[in-house]
Amino acid sequence: MKILVIGGGGREHALCWHLSRDGHTVHALPGSVGIAAVAECHDGLVDDADKIVQTALAIPVDLVVVGPEIPLVDGLADKLRAAGVATFGPGAKAAQLEGSKSYSKKFFARHGIRSAQFFACTTRSEVDAAIASLGERMVVKADGLAAGKGVVVCSSAAEARAAAIGMLEEGRFGDAGQTVVIEQRLEGRELSVMALCDGKRYEVLAQAEDHKAIFDGDEGPNTGGMGTVSPPSWASDALIDAVRREILDPTVSGLAAEGLDFRGVLYAGIMVDAAEQPWLLEYNVRFGDPETQPVMMRMQSDLGMWLAGAASGALPPGHIEWDERAAVCVVLASAGYPHSSSKGDTITGIANAEAVEDTVVFHAGTAQGASGLQTAGGRVVGVTALGNNAKAAAAKAYEAVSHIEFPGMQFRRDIGSRGES
Repeated sequence: MKILVIGGGGREHALCWHLSRDGHTVHALPGSVGIAAVAECHDGLVDDADKIVQTALAIPVDLVVVGPEIPLVDGLADKLRAAGVATFGPGAKAAQLEGSKSYSKKFFARHGIRSAQFFACTTRSEVDAAIASLGERMVVKADGLAAGKGVVVCSSAAEARAAAIGMLEEGRFGDAGQTVVIEQRLEGRELSVMALCDGKRYEVLAQAEDHKAIFDGDEGPNTGGMGTVSPPSWASDALIDAVRREILDPTVSGLAAEGLDFRGVLYAGIMVDAAEQPWLLEYNVRFGDPETQPVMMRMQSDLGMWLAGAASGALPPGHIEWDERAAVCVVLASAGYPHSSSKGDTITGIANAEAVEDTVVFHAGTAQGASGLQTAGGRVVGVTALGNNAKAAAAKAYEAVSHIEFPGMQFRRDIGSRGES
């Protein structure tokens, strides 16, 4: 097939890499330096729907895969389908599961999906009432899209109030924070569960565990993700069965019942409590980043076939096959991240890093400059390796990391060490 992938980050690089490995002819808009090694890149912006439709028709492609969330929320999948282009990605109405946290929480309540108690607030008085009801430990979230950073985990009422007011009145996350969701703080361990959905059925992908905080030991502010492990050895079959039964099943049936067109990936952020009960934190409506990188390293089936099946409304029969080995992704970020990012810094050592056995360096924020490869974003690359277990995979990933250098490079040194075997 000819497949056009929209986006240019680490997630899209991993998708293009796998699709190319499967033998498909891959195009990307806009793509990246890394993606250019496995796909033909086309000029354009991910929010220019007309340009994307024109490009898809001009190639012409058999399938478009939309990577980022903003184009989905803005209705790109609807526009592509209206032009007769098969598209993997939900329509705008269904994409509100990610586009609005208050919308999604109300959806969870309507369909009996276990999630934390919440309040949607637009004024100080509503914030104060919510905090008084929830107690000391809570989570404050910007309602709209905030690049994975619009969540503040709070340990006191004062901290929660400051976070909420910062969003509502001080514009901390711009328009995304005009409404805030304040919810009960759930305790436990987080799990990322992605599932390909054709509107009626779904196929669960290999699970992953993300590391959101910038510093080792889960210290410091949240980021878009500093590394991932797949599979987390602690996620039992019984737990995943419960996620299917109590979260994914009612979600897919609820979407269908409400007439919402969901042909894409449901990415459930799950909190697993001490009793091994799953609670739904939130949904994303696109592949996770950096969860996709280790998941693609482990996937053995034809990704294009599965994405095309979902886009057509009929997933293939059977199940996806997986490499039984573990994969670990270590993100290297630029100086100043997550509050800012240094750009234009020279990167060296990528080739030596990729010479490490079973290792791929996925480009998240790089550009080709006059002096060679340079940083171009907060998260720069995701160094991803396979190993017989998480410890072995992490050892390979960190060996590869040791070859890469750029000024101010930041990375966590504990990815794959949360009690993994």
